[in-house]
Amino acid sequence: MARVCIQSADFDLGAETAALRMGDGGIGAVVAFVGTVRERSSGAAVSQMELEHYPGMTEAAIEAMVDEAFARFDIRAARVIHRVGLLQAREQIVLVLVASAHRGQAFQACEFLMDYLKTQAPFWKKEFTPDGAHWVDAREADDAALARWGITAGNAA
Repeated sequence: MARVCIQSADFDLGAETAALRMGDGGIGAVVAFVGTVRERSSGAAVSQMELEHYPGMTEAAIEAMVDEAFARFDIRAARVIHRVGLLQAREQIVLVLVASAHRGQAFQACEFLMDYLKTQAPFWKKEFTPDGAHWVDAREADDAALARWGITAGNAA
């Protein structure tokens, strides 16, 4: 099973969790984060979101993030699925699964990966609202979340 998958198709949390755990009796905890397209962002109603990426570069960047999670935390497995293309409000965008012997390391690694994904993964997001479509800018809050892991990002303007 690939650790990183960029796809347009939806994913099944239960199936992905079962696949991650398969064959490893040392896994005592699996932590999952599922991100969805919010109906409201920055006060505006969002009906759709379009996500773009550079194939190959995006997977390599996320693989490096997963490698960093393995270096920082005592985890046994990880999987990141990120969707691209045109998504409707309430659809799933991203899945981060982390397995470890104990829950604490899995929770920390999952949160680390999400903070890293929000600031470092090369995705471009366009939101569609009643006022028109606009590209989503980096947020200072996302850079601050990553900084607590000792990583500086200057993505927000």
